[in-house]
Amino acid sequence: MDLNIIWFILITVLFTGFFILEGFDYGVGILMIGRPEKERSQLIRSIGPVWDANEVWMITAGGATFAAFPHVYATMFSTFYLALFLMLLALILRGVAFELRGKIDRPDWKLFWDCAIIFGSLLPAILWGVAMANLLKGLPIDSEMHYLGNFFDLLSPYTLLAGIFFMLLFAFHGATFLMMRLADERMILDLRKKSACLGISAWAVYLLFIIATVFETDVMSKMSGVIIFASALGVLFSAWQFAKEYSQRSAFVCTTVVIAMTTLGLFVALFPRLMVSSLNPEWSLTIYNAASTQGTLLIMTVAAIIFVPIVLCYQYWTYKTFKARVSPADVH
Repeated sequence: MDLNIIWFILITVLFTGFFILEGFDYGVGILMIGRPEKERSQLIRSIGPVWDANEVWMITAGGATFAAFPHVYATMFSTFYLALFLMLLALILRGVAFELRGKIDRPDWKLFWDCAIIFGSLLPAILWGVAMANLLKGLPIDSEMHYLGNFFDLLSPYTLLAGIFFMLLFAFHGATFLMMRLADERMILDLRKKSACLGISAWAVYLLFIIATVFETDVMSKMSGVIIFASALGVLFSAWQFAKEYSQRSAFVCTTVVIAMTTLGLFVALFPRLMVSSLNPEWSLTIYNAASTQGTLLIMTVAAIIFVPIVLCYQYWTYKTFKARVSPADVH
């Protein structure tokens, strides 16, 4: 039993769960742009009981990376230091906004915190795309596992394209989620139109991203990754069709599958690497040269077997408890 591979798989699963669950949270926040206060309140209400539990997946994925592959954690946090600082700032503002928005019943107060939620949803969605693309493209990492670039080296046409794609995909995912969660038919009809636009836009940008990935990375050496990306592109087109036809659940299932397949494709293309060195392939951080001891991995495996099912049961209970659609009356 290769514990290094097992933890690579588990981290892939954790990031997949995070992007799926937090993805529609980000999407809901993005879709608040340009809406009146009463509609924004309904959108917030739709994710109110679950958003904080969804973010736990990010914390767990980060903690698992720190414990299983500490060199990756150290290099990654120094590499993306400013980007992660901006992301955490946005997420802190977003979390505070959820709590403070309803404390004072004034339009300007609510608008300020609504803007914080939008900012805290839009920026992380883009930065996650930029980060994932950089991991796949490669970074200037030396033989000592030190990053030799700066923040602006992370920004390129390819990585920004990935950021735009993640933003559009999460917004589309959020729209399909809201069509299942809201009771206001007028809002659902509007979301149906927006989801159709977001779906075809995400599909077009995804196609460009896949083409750019072939030229900008070594993904062709892992044809399985290319096949997964291409399959996800087909599922994304189906999601767009379902959204147009008002097949709410089918559209949401398809966007969920697209996010899962995209994350899987990224990690499959990386394997057995976790961070690619653009200076020398031999300096890349892998699941072996960046891993903890086998004893540490064994203890972590036992803990994961015990606690992961508990987390899954809690989240299942949460979603089952708050499965009813949100109506305008619920806001009050």
